[in-house]
Amino acid sequence: MTQSLKGRSVAVTGGSKGIGKGIARVFAQAGAKVGIIARHAEAAEAAAREIGHGAFGVAGDVTSKASIAEALAQVAKRNGGLDVLCANAGIFPPARLEEMTEAQWDEVQNTNLKGTFLSVQAAVPFLKTSDQGRIVLTSSITGPVTGFPGWTHYGSTKAGQLGFMRTACIELAKYGITVNAVMPGNILTEGLIEMGEAYQQSMANSIPLKKLGTVDDIGHAALYFASKEAGYVTGQTIIVDGGQILPESLDALAQA
Repeated sequence: MTQSLKGRSVAVTGGSKGIGKGIARVFAQAGAKVGIIARHAEAAEAAAREIGHGAFGVAGDVTSKASIAEALAQVAKRNGGLDVLCANAGIFPPARLEEMTEAQWDEVQNTNLKGTFLSVQAAVPFLKTSDQGRIVLTSSITGPVTGFPGWTHYGSTKAGQLGFMRTACIELAKYGITVNAVMPGNILTEGLIEMGEAYQQSMANSIPLKKLGTVDDIGHAALYFASKEAGYVTGQTIIVDGGQILPESLDALAQA
């Protein structure tokens, strides 16, 4: 599978940290030519240096149509085209429903959902010329499947991405472009690490596999969707959560 990504041009939005950096690393290790897009050029370039394998950084803001279009054009120019867009950029600042401001709601919607739309729209002209055009969205189990206090705005965007995907894949099928989504559960990112070992362990205890996922776990799922072998798969999702959504309660895990 990884051989079909060798030499392919890949753009990863929100690729300077967390899941995005994991996705970028997995693709780069598979031999893809990876452009890491982040709001700040310094962060994108630092992640590219860390990943190696020819990865490079580009400044781009997914909330701005002009900015993300220019960033993707830079990736396409440097790589001689674009084969894969990993629309990963997202934020998740917690805010309880009763106290949430319009500004907080709009910030998350603009980055996570509008940002997905703008990124995909800007990538389509390049992907139409590829013989392996792929779009991979980073959604979540939060929103489409589960809920968590403080994330009504976040959950709505992640569910919205899947609604977007199911029509986008129909519209883009005539160009041979597939659109799919990875749905991470609890993944060990910088944010979770900062919350301490006790919190990490409490989260792991609710997962049948008894461990948190890694950013590379998400990268490998994205790699499958982008591969030649997944060419007949579109409008689909993969939940990568160690079985987290399956138990009815913690008691179910205790009796396993």
